[in-house]
Amino acid sequence: MSPISCSSPVPSRNGVSPSKVWCPRGPWIMLDAFLLERFPHMDPEVLRERLARGDILDQNGVPQQPGSSYQPDRWLWYFRMVENEATVPFEMPVLYADEHLIAVDKPHFLATTPGGRYLYETALTRLRRDFGEDDISPIHRLDRETAGILLFCRDPAVRGAYQSLFQQGGIEKEYEAVAPFQEKLADGLVYRSRMKEVPGRFVMEEVAGEPNSSTEILCERHWHTEQGLHLALYRLRPQSGRKHQLRVHLSSLGAPIINDVFYPVLLAERDADDFSQPLQLLARHIAFVDPLTGEPRCFSSQRQLELG
Repeated sequence: MSPISCSSPVPSRNGVSPSKVWCPRGPWIMLDAFLLERFPHMDPEVLRERLARGDILDQNGVPQQPGSSYQPDRWLWYFRMVENEATVPFEMPVLYADEHLIAVDKPHFLATTPGGRYLYETALTRLRRDFGEDDISPIHRLDRETAGILLFCRDPAVRGAYQSLFQQGGIEKEYEAVAPFQEKLADGLVYRSRMKEVPGRFVMEEVAGEPNSSTEILCERHWHTEQGLHLALYRLRPQSGRKHQLRVHLSSLGAPIINDVFYPVLLAERDADDFSQPLQLLARHIAFVDPLTGEPRCFSSQRQLELG
């Protein structure tokens, strides 16, 4: 029997929606045996404690128990847990909200959505918790390291209309970055390259072939710091939306963004609670014509980058 998608039988908890796992047909007699095989990295005692608390439910919302028998061809629902999740100590102001749209000014170090070691400390979880609405979803995403304007939709029925703007180039986006000054960038240019993800890693690389990414780069101003660095404030206008595009393009031009731990070389992973060196990249402006109302929308970040 193939799994058929179904809606959650339980509401979110503190802004976090439950996850689900399909129970296929197999040799398991007891439920905990299946779960331990399905989640091999989970401590057996922790799993049994979660079953005893009723934290794992079937598709009818019935809590399962440590002694529950295994039943195939159904969904189980559970709330993901992250041990010792670091608190991100920065506010995320809501700049605009109507019945369909929310615009926030995301701080550095706050992930857009739950994943990996971040669950509660994400922009999506904060909004769902603060608004008390499980249907809020991101229209686009920013890297955890990038700050600035981030848009969310409150109504699943209209989310596609907003997302199509990003897919069809109907959004004007402008970023700012602080990076080493390069003379070749002084008068501005449009940089294009072909990018692809490095297999098994989180980074992107440029390869030969037809360009699939394009960024307009303008040098707003440049200066010397007391430490002897020659830095510049670059204004970036991406004409495509590849992962890490701005970071890769500036790095390839010899101007890697200040505090970038991925480019030009992958540095050692920082502690989750180390907020001392934010990536100097900011999503400054987003502008578009609202597909539902026809009204122009323009949102600008109130944050400032560190100019050294």
